[in-house]
Amino acid sequence: MDERLPRLLLVDDEERFRQTLCKRLAEMGFPVATAGSGQEALARIREEPFDVVVLDVMMPGLSGMETLHEIQKLGCGVEVLMLTGHSTIESAIEGMRLGAHYYLLKPCDINELVEKIHSAYAVKQSRDQRLRQAEERALLDQMEKKIRF
Repeated sequence: MDERLPRLLLVDDEERFRQTLCKRLAEMGFPVATAGSGQEALARIREEPFDVVVLDVMMPGLSGMETLHEIQKLGCGVEVLMLTGHSTIESAIEGMRLGAHYYLLKPCDINELVEKIHSAYAVKQSRDQRLRQAEERALLDQMEKKIRF
């Protein structure tokens, strides 16, 4: 497995919270980018690869749930952690159904967040490795078929 730290995208409409969390994670060595809205997050994801997105649920415009749905439609393989100060059991369940890796409540302990980031990254790395292996097998199968004929 890759030992580097995951590339993070923090998405939250609360600028002060977003910048503070960004600073704390960057001090821990994480490469971190930020977005202040769902639309901005989608644009960033289309432009550059991220491993884990930390996504606020309650945002004006495109909500966190809508943003999560759009991220999944992109098929970019990024893992998403939902983060909110306005949680209900229903929204947590909905986020998990839409593909969120985990759901955290604000304010959350930085160590718990980092643990969930690493957990999400491990899932992504494992999935990426399985995809590479499947692609390699398919390529070998194609080559073998060409050699036979």
